Amino acid sequence: MMVGRLWRQALLFVALAVTTGPASAEVNEIKITKQPGLLFTPMLLMEQHKLVEKHASQAGLPDLKASWVTIMSGGANNDALLSGSVHITTSGVTNMLLLWGKTNGDVKAITGVSGLPFKLVTRNPNIKTIKDYTPSDRIAVPTVRQSIQAITLGIALQKAYADDKANEKLLANQVTMGHPDALTALLNPQHEVASHFASSPFQEIALKNPGIHVVLESRDALGGDCHVALAYATNKFYEENPKTVRVFLAAYEEAVGMIKNDPKGSAQTYLSMVKERATVEEVTELLTQPGAIFQAAPVRTMVYAEYMAKAGFIKPMPKSWKDYFFPLLHDRPGS
Repeated sequence: MMVGRLWRQALLFVALAVTTGPASAEVNEIKITKQPGLLFTPMLLMEQHKLVEKHASQAGLPDLKASWVTIMSGGANNDALLSGSVHITTSGVTNMLLLWGKTNGDVKAITGVSGLPFKLVTRNPNIKTIKDYTPSDRIAVPTVRQSIQAITLGIALQKAYADDKANEKLLANQVTMGHPDALTALLNPQHEVASHFASSPFQEIALKNPGIHVVLESRDALGGDCHVALAYATNKFYEENPKTVRVFLAAYEEAVGMIKNDPKGSAQTYLSMVKERATVEEVTELLTQPGAIFQAAPVRTMVYAEYMAKAGFIKPMPKSWKDYFFPLLHDRPGS
């Protein structure tokens, strides 16, 4: 009888172990996306200096490795996140908000990444304002309708025409192109795409060329400067990898410290990792220009959230930025 009781107790222990299992381990490889352009300088610094690995080691995750994936458009970034092929996506505010709405809040932002003023530029001498576009004029944006450039264009159209429905006026004009390809098209007089709603340094490179001029600046449409790029993930990843998420945030904030304390060195690192026609001095100036935002807490993201809710892009209307950010930054001032 004693043997039988001990045997039953052993079986019960095994059953409990199988049912509950050990606490799930965090990932040992974190896959993070990045895109071309100065907005993603923090990501390049994190990659080059292995800041994720550095902070992981300090946090007791010595085996954690960061893998960096370049994805050219916001739509493709969102698809990669939803498919599970990447863990953290760095893309535009509007792309994150679209996923937040589409997944009923299952996708949220971990941290702000950056914000730089961006410009709609063209080689067409007949286009001085957004009201001058004809049906045949093509505008390159990272993702038609949903990229931050496309949404900003919609906001500007509403203001220009004093009409809440005017945001659709130039939808048929938009062409999805990554910034490097859009710049090439813009500078080719034979290409059908003669306008590019760009970002730094592509807009500055374009404006060095005779005949290229500015049609619209983001701050004019938005009434000020704001975050353009955020880093975001799914609730599942956030909940299952709390240490990894904090490591990512710590690595990001060290990269931001590098930009602020040594902008020239950051510019040199940036140019060593990309193929762009810019000098160290030009990139340094752009990283330190008025309106440059490199910080975790969000700046003016609710401008986009409120517009997108009213225009029917997302439901429901967020009450504050904390609705679509994970709690990591809730104790900081944001907007």
